Amino acid sequence: MAPKSDSTDAIVLRYLNEQNRPLNSQNVADALQKYNLKKAAIQKALDTLADNGKISFKEYGKQKVYLARQDQFDIPNSEELSRMKQENEKLQEQLGEQKRSISEVEGEIKALQSNLTLEQIREKEAKLTNEVNEMEDRLEKLRGGVTLVKPEDRKAVEQIVYEKISQWRKRKRMFKDLWDSITENSPKDVKEFKEEIGLEYDEDVGVSLQSYSDLLQRGKKRSSGDLQQQCAKRPPLQ
Repeated sequence: MAPKSDSTDAIVLRYLNEQNRPLNSQNVADALQKYNLKKAAIQKALDTLADNGKISFKEYGKQKVYLARQDQFDIPNSEELSRMKQENEKLQEQLGEQKRSISEVEGEIKALQSNLTLEQIREKEAKLTNEVNEMEDRLEKLRGGVTLVKPEDRKAVEQIVYEKISQWRKRKRMFKDLWDSITENSPKDVKEFKEEIGLEYDEDVGVSLQSYSDLLQRGKKRSSGDLQQQCAKRPPLQ
């Protein structure tokens, strides 16, 4: 609410004098919202002040721009302007120094915040120690010839992989037969037709059915070799 001692005219006049720059009625209304003054009341106050010669205004079409009277302000002479310019330059230098100091302090704070606390270092050390112990235990088992994967588990996984590869090979063969039938009498270039419909072969995406088949065969040979070694280590029956 506006102070009881101040009328709308007084509030508007004081604001224009404080700002001392061109303003329209909307600018003033937005700035004086804290006084709960309606735009109509502010427009009326501006017109009254202008009619009474307390403020100046210019018309630009339907728009009016209001400005504080300039004859109420002291106009500095050339010496004062020179002094004010020097003071401004000095203040700008001080401001620059303050900004640099603030930037340095912010950098130090950021660096300190990025460092781990003693508690965090201890927690990380404990976690890494546990991970190292687990790796050493696993390495020790591998060195001792302990099988980490049960034979039945390996066999089950190999069976799943075998089934997937078989499905892959079957679908690949079905596609080839269908694709050959479509393109056999097609007037279009096969490569261009393939690119037109967005078709990609396994090789186009760096996948090879044969490589997976070879991997499965190597796994079976390794499993067979491990079994033979285990049998060889058993003591002979008396």
